[in-house]
Amino acid sequence: MAEYSHVKSTKLVLKGLKNKSKKKKDKDKKRKRDDEADKVDIVGRWWTVGCFGDITGTVAIEMQADCYVHAMDTGLFTLGAPHKDDDGPEPPEQFTAIKVSDSRIALKSGYGKYLGINSEGVVVGRSDAIGSREQWEPVFQEGKMALMAANSCFISYSETGDIVARSKTAGDDEMLKVRSCVKNCEINYLKKFQSFQDRRLRVNEEDNDGLKRARTDGKFHEALLDRRAKMKADRYCK
Repeated sequence: MAEYSHVKSTKLVLKGLKNKSKKKKDKDKKRKRDDEADKVDIVGRWWTVGCFGDITGTVAIEMQADCYVHAMDTGLFTLGAPHKDDDGPEPPEQFTAIKVSDSRIALKSGYGKYLGINSEGVVVGRSDAIGSREQWEPVFQEGKMALMAANSCFISYSETGDIVARSKTAGDDEMLKVRSCVKNCEINYLKKFQSFQDRRLRVNEEDNDGLKRARTDGKFHEALLDRRAKMKADRYCK
């Protein structure tokens, strides 16, 4: 990804105007973070992850608008056909993400094989175990994401129809989205906030269609809080 130089500048303060207090600035920053958090990119029941910690469980890799990485029975991967609005990934386009370190993950296809790369930089899914070639590093920058393979190249869709990792830099063709189902999102929040008095994870079994509506209304995280409150197991919910 492109590197940027930073230029130090001094803010002009006009006479008669007071600087915002630190408390006011902190509130403004928190409000901005909350507003951004509620702008969740959801397709069907699948939301776009925004950090490494959210990549867990069942995920899908969207490489072009409404098109996902699709596993084939040959052990190769291609880009699936475009989906209709709110139509999430099909089973061959769903993978299991497993964290192997603080910065890397492994991905298992529905065929029970781990995704890796061969000597030509082609993404293949034929391994029964996680080795060095089956480890992937998600890279986040300025709200965008790319996925780096073990050869330090970023994955993209080739002209021959394969998913490959051959570019040392991440341009528009290497940008992608990792999507996780809304249920995974809710479980992640439960693990973060639930008090676990009896060491059991309590998940709200109600239909989560309301979460999608809440996202549209800009109240996604508020809706998650309400669902946790109903379980009476969240240390921040009364």
